[in-house]
Amino acid sequence: MSDNGSAYKSFAFRDLLLARGIKHKRTRPHTPRTNGKAERFIQTSLRECAYAQPYQCSAERASAMLPWMTAYNRCGSHSALGGQAPLRWLAAFRVSDTNRPDC
Repeated sequence: MSDNGSAYKSFAFRDLLLARGIKHKRTRPHTPRTNGKAERFIQTSLRECAYAQPYQCSAERASAMLPWMTAYNRCGSHSALGGQAPLRWLAAFRVSDTNRPDC
């Protein structure tokens, strides 16, 4: 899910997602509520990882992001998800979704 920025409307971005089988959803314009979770993640990543300590270069900062994102998604407790980590919540959601009968 993204906002309606020009980068997310480009044909190159569309083709990249299609090639990977990813469905792109856009937030409704002028609706901060739908952007809130993405914006919160960005602020958290800046505060806790990207600018939490000095790095020698951008490449060093970028390489530090992968372990941080892994820990954030696997181990972090998120109040919006009932205290669960995002991957644990998603796994439970997928299990419950597959057990639902088709309507």
